[in-house]
Amino acid sequence: MNANDFLISACGVRMPRIIYGTAWKKERTAALVEQAIGLGFRGIDTACQPKHYNEAGVGDGVAACLHRGIDRSELYLQSKFTSMSGQDPARVPYDPNAGLSEQVAQSFQASLKNLQTTYLDCLVLHSPLANRLHTMEVWQAMERIFHDGGVKQLGISNCYDIQQFELLYRDATIKPAVIQNRFYAETGYDRAIRDFCREHRIIYQSFWTLSANPNVLAHPTLQAPAAKYRCHAAQIFFRYLSQIDIIPLTGTTSESHMREDLAIFDFELTVDECDAVEALLW
Repeated sequence: MNANDFLISACGVRMPRIIYGTAWKKERTAALVEQAIGLGFRGIDTACQPKHYNEAGVGDGVAACLHRGIDRSELYLQSKFTSMSGQDPARVPYDPNAGLSEQVAQSFQASLKNLQTTYLDCLVLHSPLANRLHTMEVWQAMERIFHDGGVKQLGISNCYDIQQFELLYRDATIKPAVIQNRFYAETGYDRAIRDFCREHRIIYQSFWTLSANPNVLAHPTLQAPAAKYRCHAAQIFFRYLSQIDIIPLTGTTSESHMREDLAIFDFELTVDECDAVEALLW
């Protein structure tokens, strides 16, 4: 990835415009992460949630790349605190009987150990908790990690209520620099949230970007530029998102698809082409 393939967050963190997601990779995680970084990915998303992520496998894949000469500073590593509601009761990575603040601290230390690193580039709250009080208790515990230098910025995921997001932003001492949501029609593509993000310099990350949008990918609006740029509709969609400063996550296990995802920076859509794709999201 080249210099133009990154953006800078409100916290001054350099973030790749496309990130490799590691959910559901299980025993293949280490090899896939090593492959992704070897091909050119510089952003890796994971979570301290054994139910869906093999975070230690991510760490093994990263370590293999560092051993080959890639510097840790070149990588953007992002993990998440997942509350008990999102954990497998048989594989909780922290003491389930501890208070929320202690659970956050234990989860973070587990992530550092799993990822074989001394810091995270971003710590994300996997989803809001059942009530605002608990959400803020967890957020404040994350803020303490930030103040201690363990993480460079904070974010939240699976937050689709604009009022809830605005309240978090208002009440937080360390403002969310990132929001990571499923990007699909059922939420109106988070238009209100994305407007708020633009106003406050918050980076919007999209997941399930391809699998949740088959109708968009099949639309002639994407097929025409795909033919023009000799690529696939998925690459057009990813490129469009990158040009409006949305960072898509890709979780492909295919080497050819990894290469195609990274190749979106080899071309640039025109204003008219971007407007045409934007019109599909209404």
